[in-house]
Amino acid sequence: MSDETKPGLKSPLRRKLLMGMAALPAVSMLGRPAFAEVPATSAVNTTGLAVTDSEVTVGILHSVTGTMAISETGSVEAEKLAIEQINAAGGVLGRKIKFIQEDGASDWPTFAEKAKKLLVNDKCAAVMGCWTSASRKAVLPVFEQYNGMLYYPTFYEGLEQSKNVIYTGQEATQQIIAGLDWVNKTKGAKSFYLLGSDYIWPRTSNKIARKHIENHLQGCKVVGEEYFPLGSTQFNSVINKIKLTKPDVIYAIIVGGSNVAFYKQLKAAGIDLSKQTLLTISVTEDEIDGIGGENIAGAYACMKYFQSLDNPNNKAFVPAFKKMWGEKTVIGDVTQAAYLGPWLWKLTVEKAGSFDIDKIAAASPGVEFKGAPEGYVRIHENHHLWSKTRVGRAKADGQYELIYETADLVEPDPFPKGYQ
Repeated sequence: MSDETKPGLKSPLRRKLLMGMAALPAVSMLGRPAFAEVPATSAVNTTGLAVTDSEVTVGILHSVTGTMAISETGSVEAEKLAIEQINAAGGVLGRKIKFIQEDGASDWPTFAEKAKKLLVNDKCAAVMGCWTSASRKAVLPVFEQYNGMLYYPTFYEGLEQSKNVIYTGQEATQQIIAGLDWVNKTKGAKSFYLLGSDYIWPRTSNKIARKHIENHLQGCKVVGEEYFPLGSTQFNSVINKIKLTKPDVIYAIIVGGSNVAFYKQLKAAGIDLSKQTLLTISVTEDEIDGIGGENIAGAYACMKYFQSLDNPNNKAFVPAFKKMWGEKTVIGDVTQAAYLGPWLWKLTVEKAGSFDIDKIAAASPGVEFKGAPEGYVRIHENHHLWSKTRVGRAKADGQYELIYETADLVEPDPFPKGYQ
């Protein structure tokens, strides 16, 4: 345990965190009172996890190097903030959380290797991690083989469900299909040009998008579809094709550092996003921080969270995040979903009265987090979250203006009929 996390130590970081804690809504401080009797380790850990009488170890597994670092760094920061807050509130079943962090390095085999280390060598009670679907697919067999629990924060294509994963981001029906319905209805959009990075999530998402456009949106069509390797920086060719085909909507699922080049080149080519509708499901405030707000202003994003959300939970979360990571930091959809992971795990452990993975998996359905920055969320039986669908419009200052949200929580459906 570092000096900064030792109980009772009044380090500058700890003082800052406690100040941030004071601003958090009381409802988010759920769990056992600090003075409650701590259950015996033998009773709450029957499978040999890294749990002692005073500590429980979890893993953090994201890319902090490589092309995905621009997107995943915020997830690491959010997970560490949640862990610090939980510890300051008494921990989990009376135990402080210790974390071991590994770098997936934007490389899918590395993710699998590090996941095995965290589960087999470090015996982590849970792992918060991954961003891309390729990294999640790489680690899934590891979590299922060694019976670990992964809290996965990214919006994704769906078509997956596992006892060993809690999906804290949205799946296709909550984001892809809902977003296309919105742009068709509000913009009268009929033609779409699909773009994506070349790996599982963008290709599967665009497959779902194409089926929805062609089969469910009357009179609509796809006029182009192209993919680019991760890290690509040359988009002038496809931008010229877009200018020739004049689609009603550019539907962009480009990820990581490639976004910086794409949006700068789009603007340089004279495409005005205040006139040309662009809908993305992959650009959060984290990416805009690298892109530059002036290069993406006017674009629309369909997600469940924006930093600008006006609710009491978020008004407490944003200042606490900035106190820990700096006033210039920004918070995007996946960062917020990553913050949910440690909290949902804590609440599930305390509902189950155990750190055992099988008991946590069984106890997860119905677990609710009333202190979520996005608003109330609840775990479904399929291990995804009930959540709202929202659309924001990018502003020059790097933030999104909320322009649409569903009145009610949208039920997750990772296997929608007709889209598989």
